[in-house]
Amino acid sequence: MELTTIWLILFYVLLIDSIGANIVSWFGFRKWYRANFRLASRYFPATKGWTGFYLAFVLFVGYLLHSFVVPLF
Repeated sequence: MELTTIWLILFYVLLIDSIGANIVSWFGFRKWYRANFRLASRYFPATKGWTGFYLAFVLFVGYLLHSFVVPLF
């Protein structure tokens, strides 16, 4: 497997994760998240600010990958 393929897989996994985290924090699934993922919710709280920053960071990394390494689509 090529290195660029690994970067693409990693980017898309992080993108799906950050979109899922934003759905949890912005659309009222925080109580469900705390009830079902008690240990994770202590260390990774689903707050709007952090998940918004996470999504922006992943999109920035995707922009850098697209510009300098490999086209994303």
